[in-house]
Amino acid sequence: QVQLVESGGGLVQAGGSLRLSCTASGLTVTWYAMGWFRQAPGKEREFVSGISRTGGTTYYADSVKGRFTISRDNAKNTVYLQMNSLKPEDTAVYYCAAGSRLQYNYQAYNYWGQGTQVTVSS
Repeated sequence: QVQLVESGGGLVQAGGSLRLSCTASGLTVTWYAMGWFRQAPGKEREFVSGISRTGGTTYYADSVKGRFTISRDNAKNTVYLQMNSLKPEDTAVYYCAAGSRLQYNYQAYNYWGQGTQVTVSS
């Protein structure tokens, strides 16, 4: 049974940092493209960042480039999202996902975590 478990969300002031973790069980993160998505109330789920199966390619949404960094610890079967210089508009539920290819479209991902709330106060 595949499980993706996110952690690390919370409440932070604007300009602060958080690191989200996504620990996988039932799948090996090096066999999948891993993505981070977010969804704010009343808005569609949007792509934030992703890393290819090899780890050699990373994608970022324009809104987070230069502030967020995705990484992977193969030994821990965990993917991270380091979020710096957080803004109130980053407030959302953040989801981890696994798919066969690194894509921006959330429909391309087969497995999803339950999400972790990130709230950035102004």
